Amino acid sequence: MKRTPGAAAGLALAALLSTTGTPALAAVTAGSSAATAGSFAVTAGPSAVAAGSSAVRSEVPPINEAALKRSIAGLPAADATAAEVRVGGSAGSWRGVTGVTDLRTERPAREGARFRAGSVTKIFTVAVVLQLVAEGKVSLDGTVQEYLPGLLPADYPAITVGRLLNHTSGLPSPTNDGGFERVYATRFEKVTPEEYVGEAVKNPIEFEPGTRQHYLNTNTFVAGLLIEKITGKSYEHEVTTRILRPVGMRDSYLPGESIKIRGRHNHGYQVVPKGFPDAVKYGESYVVDMTETSVTSTWASGDLISTTADLEKFIKALFGGKVVPVAQIEPMFTVPKVTMYGGDQPAVYTSGLTRLELPGGIVAFGKTGARYGSATGVGATRDLSRTVVYSINSTDAKAAGQNERGLGIALAAFAEKAK
Repeated sequence: MKRTPGAAAGLALAALLSTTGTPALAAVTAGSSAATAGSFAVTAGPSAVAAGSSAVRSEVPPINEAALKRSIAGLPAADATAAEVRVGGSAGSWRGVTGVTDLRTERPAREGARFRAGSVTKIFTVAVVLQLVAEGKVSLDGTVQEYLPGLLPADYPAITVGRLLNHTSGLPSPTNDGGFERVYATRFEKVTPEEYVGEAVKNPIEFEPGTRQHYLNTNTFVAGLLIEKITGKSYEHEVTTRILRPVGMRDSYLPGESIKIRGRHNHGYQVVPKGFPDAVKYGESYVVDMTETSVTSTWASGDLISTTADLEKFIKALFGGKVVPVAQIEPMFTVPKVTMYGGDQPAVYTSGLTRLELPGGIVAFGKTGARYGSATGVGATRDLSRTVVYSINSTDAKAAGQNERGLGIALAAFAEKAK
């Protein structure tokens, strides 16, 4: 089997919010004394407050329509061709869409288009595992080796399901060969989950399980295989019947081996150098169309296709205790007290989500995802006073630079109006 791309580069929203000094930050927070670069921090635990920040707040400001409009203004632009934002909750709502559905026809983008949600898929995978925990079929203290014998090398240490879900397992990722050129050349190739994990575990364990955190797709691939082993049915069947249908997510689905997006959707593009195969001129740059592509290399970590309305339904149902029973949901709001792999920064991920501290001390939980041509974010305060979902047809969704547009939207959703 050819080596597959490594973990998806869809950064958690916490990573966006720890970015400082970006143009998006200045543009969106103009006039808001609370929302400054220095006030952003990601806390290490559910009750902690970052040094230098104010006390944790539960109330959210009224909708700042002007800030939200600015956050998606000017599309199509160099960084993105279209965007859709949906903000809701008890403190007000707002919806907006800008840009074009594709560069060839330049038809205006419209609300309700489907998109590839990338690593937002991980929330669904974790939620199904926690449902199985609630049903007594899986234990968070049980090990991968017990549930999936033979999947991991014999010399690997015991890895519990709980550590799998919160990315403290120590599992490695597959070795990457080549950059985007290889991704583009192999974009229609298919890989099975077993092949993906098999490639990953050719590498040694990264650290003793439970001692560090490293956000990797391998963890959610193994969780997907666990779901299939325990239920005797496909991962796609379980997510569909346990979450998508009960929540009423009628426009969402898992594509399996299909390379297409069904129904109305915006095209997604990736910026490339001049002379790249199939490239077309776009402003001062060149792009290739990445709308059609295999997502088997991300599977239970990143293959969901959805809409902003559907993801809003989901986050409300999840936080409202209608997806995972209240008795089992706490891991989704708990950050392990360890440091990130390869550094001294405190962990930022929960099981499936990320804990964020926003301007003025407001705490929210969310997740971002990125596929080439598509960047997605979903998040909410735990009391659902504010929910945010966005889809951006980013021209460089997996690069650090794509953070600015998503950062701008996230800040605008919680920005106070200028006095």
